[in-house]
Amino acid sequence: MTTNESNDATIPEEEQQELIEELEHKRSLRGWAAILVSAIAISFSAFQMWLAARGFVFDVTLPVVGTVQIAALQLLQINAIHVGFALVLTFLLFPPTTGDGFLTRRLARFVPGVERRFGPDSGVTRGAEYLRGATRWLFLDPERRRITPFDAVLVLFAFLSTSYMITDFEEIRRMRALGLSFGRTIDEVYPFLDLVTDLFTAAGIPLNDMSYAFLLGAIGVLLVLEATRRALGVYLMVIVASFIVYARWGYLIPLDAPYIGVLSIPRLGWSSIVQNLWYNTENGVFGIPVTVSVRFIYIFILFGAFLEMSGAGKWFIDLAYSATGRRKGGPAKASIIASGFMGTISGSSIANTVTTGAFTIPLMKRSGYSPEFSGAVEASASSGGQILPPVMGAAAFLIVEYTLTPFRDVIMAAAIPAFVFFFGVWVMVHLEASKRNIGGLTDADLVAWRAHITRGWFYLVPIFLLLYYLIVERLSVARSAWFTLVAIGALVALVAAYDEETRVPLLGTITALFLLEFGAFLTTGVGLVDAITGGAAAGGGRSVVDAALAAGGKLGWYTLAISLATMLLRPYMEAPLLDYDGQVDDAVEKAANTLSRPRLADNQPFNYGGFVLKSMDSGARTATTVVVAVAAAGIIPGVISVSGLGPNLTALIRTIAGGSIVVLLVLTAVSSIVLGMGMPTTVTYIILVSMLGPAISEFGIPILAAHLFILYFGVIADITPPVAVAAYAASGIAQSDQFDTGVTAFSLSLNKAIVPFAFVLTPGILLLRGVGTGQEVHVVGVSDILDFGWFVPQVVIPVIGVLVGVLALGATVIGYLYTDVSRADRAWFALAALLLMAPLLLFNTANSVLSLLGVVQNVEAGLFDLLLRAVGGLLFGALVVKNRRRADTEQAAERGATEAA
Repeated sequence: MTTNESNDATIPEEEQQELIEELEHKRSLRGWAAILVSAIAISFSAFQMWLAARGFVFDVTLPVVGTVQIAALQLLQINAIHVGFALVLTFLLFPPTTGDGFLTRRLARFVPGVERRFGPDSGVTRGAEYLRGATRWLFLDPERRRITPFDAVLVLFAFLSTSYMITDFEEIRRMRALGLSFGRTIDEVYPFLDLVTDLFTAAGIPLNDMSYAFLLGAIGVLLVLEATRRALGVYLMVIVASFIVYARWGYLIPLDAPYIGVLSIPRLGWSSIVQNLWYNTENGVFGIPVTVSVRFIYIFILFGAFLEMSGAGKWFIDLAYSATGRRKGGPAKASIIASGFMGTISGSSIANTVTTGAFTIPLMKRSGYSPEFSGAVEASASSGGQILPPVMGAAAFLIVEYTLTPFRDVIMAAAIPAFVFFFGVWVMVHLEASKRNIGGLTDADLVAWRAHITRGWFYLVPIFLLLYYLIVERLSVARSAWFTLVAIGALVALVAAYDEETRVPLLGTITALFLLEFGAFLTTGVGLVDAITGGAAAGGGRSVVDAALAAGGKLGWYTLAISLATMLLRPYMEAPLLDYDGQVDDAVEKAANTLSRPRLADNQPFNYGGFVLKSMDSGARTATTVVVAVAAAGIIPGVISVSGLGPNLTALIRTIAGGSIVVLLVLTAVSSIVLGMGMPTTVTYIILVSMLGPAISEFGIPILAAHLFILYFGVIADITPPVAVAAYAASGIAQSDQFDTGVTAFSLSLNKAIVPFAFVLTPGILLLRGVGTGQEVHVVGVSDILDFGWFVPQVVIPVIGVLVGVLALGATVIGYLYTDVSRADRAWFALAALLLMAPLLLFNTANSVLSLLGVVQNVEAGLFDLLLRAVGGLLFGALVVKNRRRADTEQAAERGATEAA
């Protein structure tokens, strides 16, 4: 194999995971530490699965005793356990320091400096060396392979803070009304610490008078900050910490100071701040963002983990290649589709980029795309996974909570902009392929799509079920995700137990049980077990449809039970249709070798158990960073709430914007990109919604449109230099220049920056109808579609304009349409794109300027919207005709030269 071929080879599974861990700064633990972390992660997932299935009441039903209730927890307790798990996993997965940080590098100069001053044999030097060794043992983990004593201490504090919420909730409830000073002191909780508290009090730290609740609350907030530093970086930690500092000392800002005087707040004590940030479910660490994580985000991350570990990721990639691989520029087009599929089951732009890019980037490079362009396509498409329904990213669930919009309405509103984005990237890779004359892949590199779907059709079932539960049945988000999760487990078990010999008894038994269950509901109104034991519904039997739906609700559990029984009866049977993810295979093989029974790697029940546990483990590891992010970000709206800053901040932002919606939108867009560099989209969304959301909504923009606008620009930050984390992940695989890859990725995603302006100013693109905010705005229904006088100018024409504008934008960025586009024509294409996609952006800008000059005010925008789109369409058409004629002329000249030769 040549050097180029080796560089373009697909990255093995193990190297993919190592690259993800390196980019996310995670440890690669081995031995007992790895087992401990996996056990905690699986327990975290088991806890969340119980919440999704049974709610906040923990009970068990015993054969003779009956139902025994273990605990009935409150929301604050549930949120505390949720964050507690995440904190423990963060301290175990992320090292305190690897020795290459700003502070560590400077401390490393201390011992050499002492040695130069006192000599190598000096007692001072030996003491400094001993201190250095002890410090390294306590904190340093350069290889990211060991758990330090400092980690163990933080894990202990996280456990204490969480357990206090569970065991002393009545005291917490009393203090939430009276204040933290009314809680027990540290001496009362731990009498053996009398001497320690006396020493601290004598040193000026009054631990004797400090309540235990206040101490744990303060420590808890500090733990969140430390977890944020490890998992998400110093940048976010400093931002969150600065808000806490502001809550304490913001009163020092003079009220009469120009502009910033509105930021002055009442004086707050530490006790009040800690109480509001730690013992509160409305704001603070355990506020709305963490509640959304408990109810929605985690279970969807777990859904994605189960789907990915089942082998769906590789299957979706192969499906994308079989559908588009033969087309012009096929590898890049397949990358777009595959990244969209993976975005449905992955909540991380980095993980999506690495796992999909490991297959797609080498093929794009081999087909003729440059390394920078190959990496940029993958990064751009992967970042778009967070805006692609039905799952979208974690921020979508926050939108549901903050806007009180049903999730089905959110995904319906987000559908057209998401399609426009992926269509825009598709157009650009097609134009690049035409420009470079890049063809598709050969049949040898592809699988037959019909056979491929026949083999893996069950991977599509959970996604369709999810849409059915959300849109048709209109179930809650949590229940929809849980039922879909059960369906994935049942389908994988069915496929694992299915072969030529078992298919008849397997499917026959499942069908028979379903019919018996259906008959029981139809005749008695209750399930089969209750009917056998003599139970019956008060109203008698159910209708055929209700009985079928009720029986269908139990079909997943019956399928799971019968499939597991089949696997236990024939443990070493073949599973020809099932191909678990490589991580599952590796975990099963390691477990079998650890047990000194390598043959277990071929045991189907053992493999299925490995699949379930690895999915739970992977889901918890993915969710840990998200939970830390929402816990930290929740501090910011908590400070805004406790300080009463909100109205003043809104007034300040409106003053800066000068009453112009365009200025405010640009300010929001720039803030999103700058703030989102190197930070999760979820955090960026929470911060900006808390600070800018009310100001945007006051301009009469539908609240859902305002929140989606912030989400889109938060996603763009992942591919915006200089901190384009997704683009840098792709450049690592493509072996390309990081900055150039980031610039190219941003260029390919340029329509993602224009479309938000389009749908904010023209909400019909989001399928929203109404004026103003609140209940007046709704997602369009059949009656709205039939109202052609509104639907055509407000939805059909803007959507067509956006799609055509994407074509013009593609010609602008790539510089090719039938033939090379001159610089002057690229400028005209850019103008056409802007007129077609967001004409009101230009109109509102001009109107604001003219209004300031007193020339014109309150001009009707509707007519100008249609007029400017028409101008943009005519301009685009003229440019297309011009370029086509020039291309024909060039081709005729080439043919003439060839014939003459």
